[in-house]
Amino acid sequence: MKKALIASTALLLTAGVAAADVKISGYGRTGVIYYENDSDVNESRVQSRLRMNIDASSSTDSGVDFGARFRLQWDQGEEGEAQTNAGKLWVSAQGFTVEVGNVDTAFASNGLIYETGLGSYDRSVGFSAVTGAFFAYDSNGYGIDEVDRVGIRALYTLGDLTLQASYVDPDQSGTVIGVEEEFGFSVDYTWNERLELSAAAAFNGAGIDGNDIYFLGARYAVMDNARIGLNFVDAGDEEDGYDGKTIALYGDYTLADGRTNLEAYIANNDRDSNETDNAFGIGVNYDLGGARLGASLQRDYAENVTADFGVRFEF
Repeated sequence: MKKALIASTALLLTAGVAAADVKISGYGRTGVIYYENDSDVNESRVQSRLRMNIDASSSTDSGVDFGARFRLQWDQGEEGEAQTNAGKLWVSAQGFTVEVGNVDTAFASNGLIYETGLGSYDRSVGFSAVTGAFFAYDSNGYGIDEVDRVGIRALYTLGDLTLQASYVDPDQSGTVIGVEEEFGFSVDYTWNERLELSAAAAFNGAGIDGNDIYFLGARYAVMDNARIGLNFVDAGDEEDGYDGKTIALYGDYTLADGRTNLEAYIANNDRDSNETDNAFGIGVNYDLGGARLGASLQRDYAENVTADFGVRFEF
């Protein structure tokens, strides 16, 4: 690992820069989320987010690309102001990319793990909410115990095959007690442009010793405008404080107008503490051309109903 880092650093310092590019991208969204509860907490709230990615990249005369990213993000109700996150650097050539810093981890970057999300908020209380604890690209600043966190991700793409591996050390200094290094792996393959297959695993997820998570997913385009998928995740036994095993059947269908997309899922989770083992949701998105309106209605494992309506635009 150290030799690979030294080699990457040497290449960065010695390669001649031929072209450079800096750009800003991201999205904004706003709307209302409702969550049923029996407490004094308000059930309906306005939830907004503004995300801006600042990307800089350079290409050398030898065909090697280098880049870096910072993210500026504001979420309604969190800290009250936009935050700049920890950055990441990357180098890429001939389908192979290596990231260092605040990386997109292999498990969190799997191609199908978030595909049960509904509406403009892409929420899924039946599956994404019970996939366990694991490191991912951090949109906000690191916490007080993460100031010396470092990650490395390797990504290789060959045609329809994508392979990933990642490593996150929550604390390089060794002064924080009780954290472990996370290792992640992921593979995605698309066959005949219709069948998508995915698998991923995270070991010591989120730096928790023994927190191993496994994911399998498949999605098939039964028609040009309709897909159906099946996802499974083993996020650890409930008696150990984890989310258990979950399986979800999901799909989406685009109407003849080409703008309206209907989506739905039904999921089953095996925790004994659930009020019900089944969760489900339906959603809709309408393409405005550069933006989309979205809404969803879902029920979680506590038998509480949640709904949302909002708009999202990208730039």
